[in-house]
Amino acid sequence: MDIRQLRYFAAIVEEGNISAAAKRLHLSQPPLSQQLKAMELELGAKLLERSGKQLEITEAGRTLYEYALQMLQLMEEAKLEVQEVGNGTNGRLSIGVNTFSVTELSDLLQRFKRRYPKVTYQIQQNESLHLCRLVRDRIVELAIIRMPLDLEDFSVLHLYNEPFYFIASEQEKRADGPVSLEDIQHTPLMLPSTQGLGVHYLILEGFSKCHLEPHIVGECSDISLLMDLVAAGFCASIVPETLLKRYKGYAIQAYPISGPAEMSAPVGLIWLKHHRLSSTAHNFIQLFEQEVLECWSSRTLNLES
Repeated sequence: MDIRQLRYFAAIVEEGNISAAAKRLHLSQPPLSQQLKAMELELGAKLLERSGKQLEITEAGRTLYEYALQMLQLMEEAKLEVQEVGNGTNGRLSIGVNTFSVTELSDLLQRFKRRYPKVTYQIQQNESLHLCRLVRDRIVELAIIRMPLDLEDFSVLHLYNEPFYFIASEQEKRADGPVSLEDIQHTPLMLPSTQGLGVHYLILEGFSKCHLEPHIVGECSDISLLMDLVAAGFCASIVPETLLKRYKGYAIQAYPISGPAEMSAPVGLIWLKHHRLSSTAHNFIQLFEQEVLECWSSRTLNLES
């Protein structure tokens, strides 16, 4: 017995005779009568009995009819849900975000939720290098990362270049305006990342390009603790602009870094090349392209003007 036979049976029960059911189903009567007989033979039970011109349902037929309605309803719900997943109005958005993230991500997800309220979320936070592995292993479909990295296996949507800032306590007196790496090379620095990872590498590379040896006193990946230490005058640090926006209210001063080794890092959205993306992921990428990139572009123009 299949879903088609159940649909036929439900129509016969609801119409009360074969002729009306055949008309409703756009079938001729003989095939419909044959399907009913085949079902009764398979189940070993009489499902409908003739009463004059009408067919009356038996107890066995009523039991089957109740199950048929449930199964037909489930079939319609499954069809609708598959269609919604197919066009991205339902489904799951699996995305990785860099440890320092981007300040606009929360607003972006709010906008995405308003547009696709049935979507559920899997969000993983980690260092950019590890996020690349998660995308490569298909654990997440998309990731927002900080470059440079080896991205040969990925499609990349460039978002913006994020500047880095030198931060120190308010008690440390410095002239207003940008500082150079040469100005701060002897300042005790606590780096906001672990050796071998992206931000740590970018900072050391900047000093190396200027042939300078920074005074590194340690590393601290707990950003709130790092900000406390900087505010207390225990150390200074170099951090991406995102951190200044996410961790406000600390008694610190922030200075742009200028000179030949002006520090910035490209931030991008990546996904695996030559693999099918879900419609949900496509919709998220489209939202980036339609709204977020335009917003960041406007912000960059405002900063430059």
